[in-house]
Amino acid sequence: MIFAAANDLPHAAHAPVLLAGDTLRFHLSVANPLAHAITAGARTLAVVSGEDAYVSPDWYGLEDQVPTWNYVSVEIEGPTRVLDRDDTALLLDDLSARYEAGLAPKPPWTRAKLDPARWEALLRGIVGFEMAVERLEGTTKLGQNKPAAAMAGVAEALAGLDDEGARRIAARMVRLLGEG
Repeated sequence: MIFAAANDLPHAAHAPVLLAGDTLRFHLSVANPLAHAITAGARTLAVVSGEDAYVSPDWYGLEDQVPTWNYVSVEIEGPTRVLDRDDTALLLDDLSARYEAGLAPKPPWTRAKLDPARWEALLRGIVGFEMAVERLEGTTKLGQNKPAAAMAGVAEALAGLDDEGARRIAARMVRLLGEG
């Protein structure tokens, strides 16, 4: 998710991103208010969310606890510039190549499958951006500063749920407990 503020209003949009080295590239619709805010010079924040899971206070084995949420995420922040037409086209090619590769053995989709006039029309409808990453910070909330036994109880409960994200959070908690 990409965020920026303009005229005292927050703006956000989901966008596919590519992070390489110290740059983050993405695109938005030219009609999106966020695109206007970034184009006008607003500082940009991207948040990439990983797995997450609700934590019931009953799983701690402690009295007087409240529900909470465990999660993993990354925040990426920096000044952002508008890409020109050719760099935006390259971004789209790179995005397609990156995500089509995960669908192998399916032959990858490329823009060669589009009528050139259609490609140009689509390209006119978006604006590409490149953020110079000044801050990249991972955030995890896995234990709520609880004793190891309470964290183990939560990890066990999460591991038993029919929820892949909850099971991945449980596995991270178990690794964290093993390091401590």
